[in-house]
Amino acid sequence: MTTTFKDLGLSDACLSQLEKLGFTEPTQIQQDAVPALLDGKDIVGQSQTGTGKTAAFSLPALEIVDANDRAVQALILTPTRELAQQVGQAIQDFTAKEQRIQSLTVYGGQSIERQISKLRRGVQIVVGTPGRVIDLLERRELVLDELKLAILDEADEMLSMGFIDDIKKILRRTPEGRQT
Repeated sequence: MTTTFKDLGLSDACLSQLEKLGFTEPTQIQQDAVPALLDGKDIVGQSQTGTGKTAAFSLPALEIVDANDRAVQALILTPTRELAQQVGQAIQDFTAKEQRIQSLTVYGGQSIERQISKLRRGVQIVVGTPGRVIDLLERRELVLDELKLAILDEADEMLSMGFIDDIKKILRRTPEGRQT
């Protein structure tokens, strides 16, 4: 029997958006990760490039955050600005208008003032590189007190690039009960 996105427990708004984007059947990593994340479990996912890992963590993140709460509730860390941009664009693509969820991509080489301005207006999901996230945390512009979900995209790459101390520093600023 074929598994569908509906079988994974996604909302109608999310299913409708996936249909608009032409997604028909979930990949294996999506079948494994989405229900586990929606159930509140911490997971480690590993899959080849091009298998839909971004959707596997982005779709549950969009379901978990509360659109009525303007606080940052999901943080996605990426090792490079290019990956941050790709993930940020995917989050925007996956977000249905009726979900009313705001996201922001933060990385160096981009105006920090613009990022701060958007943070102050309220966003539920932040995608960023460790360096810029730490900068915003130290400026007290990024507050992670209400974080529900921390995602380390390409964690192995971040570790091999020497980001372990930065990741630890960021995660120490998040609630103990958050999902990872």
